[in-house]
Amino acid sequence: MPAAIEVRDLVKVFKKGPRAVDGIDLRVEEGEIYGFLGPNGAGKSTTVHVLTTLIPPTEGKALVAGYDVATQGAEVREHIGAALQEAALDPFLTAREHMRLQTALQGLPRDERRRRGDELIERVGLSEAADRKVGGYSGGMKRRLDLALALVHGPRILFLDEPTTGLDPQSRSAMWDEVERLASGEGVTVFLTTQYLEEADRLADRVGIIDGGRIVAEGTPAALKAEIGQPSVEAVAADPSDRGRLAGVLARFGHDGDCPQSTPEAVAVRLAGGEGNLADVVRALDSEGVAVEHLQLHAPSLDDVFLAKTGHSLEGEGEEGDQAAAHAPQPA
Repeated sequence: MPAAIEVRDLVKVFKKGPRAVDGIDLRVEEGEIYGFLGPNGAGKSTTVHVLTTLIPPTEGKALVAGYDVATQGAEVREHIGAALQEAALDPFLTAREHMRLQTALQGLPRDERRRRGDELIERVGLSEAADRKVGGYSGGMKRRLDLALALVHGPRILFLDEPTTGLDPQSRSAMWDEVERLASGEGVTVFLTTQYLEEADRLADRVGIIDGGRIVAEGTPAALKAEIGQPSVEAVAADPSDRGRLAGVLARFGHDGDCPQSTPEAVAVRLAGGEGNLADVVRALDSEGVAVEHLQLHAPSLDDVFLAKTGHSLEGEGEEGDQAAAHAPQPA
């Protein structure tokens, strides 16, 4: 079966900028949520702008829905929806007016436009605000309306470029629920760029980590974390004199290796059997009469993966955005 998105040796170099995308390969299957994870300036948005035909590639080949983004842009756009970082909304129009305009631009039959618009407005939870001007909307409401506009023509492939940046936790959770529903309920392929580890971990079937314009790791979140190492358990004995006995019990379930400890009093081991061994650890400590003051499981995270693959942490990266933001036209 052909892939929903297939990219080979994709390069994008801006005239007065860096090599924003530096020879990436990726393949996204039909119905998959693909998380494109990386800090600001890594090349995420540039890649999305190429794949949505907003800017041409410098080198390489990219097929979206089976069509070449460089030579078959119109066909690509028929099959995709896109909600980019900056929502292209008119502050003087209401949500219902935006829908009326978008359904007309997408060529929906006149008698279907109102029904489709109202259906999508309700779906993203904006029915009560549908006749208010968008200029008074919160950031989360604007994001939800932008998503609804991207879905007007029932696209097979949906591009979401950092859709939850700046949203409050409730709005972010609502967006996550809708993305999951689109993929699992309707079979929509979702290409999601994000710099939020939790977002990629929860939503993505597979993750591609991009840094400096290159993909440095790819796989399921679970597989990527497993590459880094097994989870570890750290414990502190209630009685400091029991530290030796505590270490003896924990040693049955793993090895200390280079396992970090939060305090000198703590004992930490990597669990050879994974997280499922934690209950056995607790039972063994109880059986040996070793009381603990503190017991904590440390599981590898996507931030650990990012650190291992790039040498620096994803969280709190620089403020500069992709070069594409300055060069790409914004869709109406």
